[in-house]
Amino acid sequence: MTDPSSLSALFAPPASGAAPKSLVVLLHGYGSNAEDLMGLVPYWRDGLPDTGFLAPNAPEPCPGVPGGRQWWGFADRSPEARGRGIRQAATVLNGFLDGVLAQEGLGDERLALVGFSQGTMMALHVGTRRPRTLAGIVGFSGALVDPDSLAAEARSKPPVLLIHGDADTMVPPTALPEATAALTGLGFEVATHISPGLGHSIDEAGLRLGAQFLQNALA
Repeated sequence: MTDPSSLSALFAPPASGAAPKSLVVLLHGYGSNAEDLMGLVPYWRDGLPDTGFLAPNAPEPCPGVPGGRQWWGFADRSPEARGRGIRQAATVLNGFLDGVLAQEGLGDERLALVGFSQGTMMALHVGTRRPRTLAGIVGFSGALVDPDSLAAEARSKPPVLLIHGDADTMVPPTALPEATAALTGLGFEVATHISPGLGHSIDEAGLRLGAQFLQNALA
C-alpha cells in the first residue's frame, strides 16, 4: 500500500490475499512508533482474513527517544496544551484516514481504530468526531482528552471497547471509568475490561477481547 498522506506507515495485507474489505488502523503510544502495534497483527489476522492492518507513525519525533514518535508533546502538561496538541494531531490523522479509505474504496463503516496509551487518546478524539460512523474503537491503557468538549463536538457514535490494567503507573486506571462515564452519558455503547495486576501493557485477555470486538465490528 502507498501511504496517501504525510504520515509514513506500515501495512499488513489481508490474510486472504485479496484486496482489503475492511481496515484496522493501529495508533501507537508516546515515544513508540508504527512497529510497536504491528505486533498485534499475528494475534488478530486469522480471525479477520479480509482486513488490512495499517500502523502510521505519529507526526513528530519524540525528544530524547531515538526512533520514537509522538502525536503531540508533553513538555506542557496543562489541559489547554493537551487540547491544542491533540487537535493539531487530529487534523493530520484525519487526513491520513481519509486518504487511506479513498485509496482502498472503503467507507468509515469498514474502518476500526485501535490505540494504545496516547494512541488511544487519539482514537477516542478522532473516532468520535468524524462525520461518518466508524466500525469501532478499541482503546488500551488510554484516556479521553478534553471530555467537556465532546458533547458539542461528537458527530458519530461508534461502539467502543476500553481495556486497562489496574497496576498501570503511566496512565491511571481511573481514566477508564472516567472515559466510560463521559461516553455512555452521551449515548455511546461502551464495553470495558480491567486486567488485574497488569501495568502499562496489553495482556492475553486484552488480545482476546480486542479480537472478538473487531470481528463483530467488521463482520
